[in-house]
Amino acid sequence: MITRKAAEIGMAAMTALFGAVIAVGAREFGVGWSPSGPEPGTFPFYIGLIIAGASLANIAFAIARPGAGETFLARGHVKDILRFVGPMVAFVILTLLLGLYVATALYIAFAMVVQGGYGWAKAAAVAIGLPVALFFIMEKAFQVPLLKGPLEALIGL
Repeated sequence: MITRKAAEIGMAAMTALFGAVIAVGAREFGVGWSPSGPEPGTFPFYIGLIIAGASLANIAFAIARPGAGETFLARGHVKDILRFVGPMVAFVILTLLLGLYVATALYIAFAMVVQGGYGWAKAAAVAIGLPVALFFIMEKAFQVPLLKGPLEALIGL
């Protein structure tokens, strides 16, 4: 079980770290004023500081807030969240390994059959039809190449 207070503190800590990384990274590009105006890192530096400062304030509010100990995430909900997030993470990994079109077909088929309860015939029709349509729309009509994998290379796309 995760309490609301722990969730708020954890998220605020991550955004504070994000803001600090932005501010530190921006210093490499120069922070301040040059003869031609502000240096390239000035704006990102101050945005990073604002993000980090606001996050630290959120941590203080979460600690000081009474009654923030209620349940944010119970054990039973973790399984439901993983059933939703897991396939999306697998889709990203498969996209990098197999290309966008094959990964899309596999993700659509999985989602329709396992999560949606559709039959294999409908799932196969949509899982093949969507990437084919996506290919013709993006690559042929708009001439925007998308990430391809070994199967597309094998068939010469």
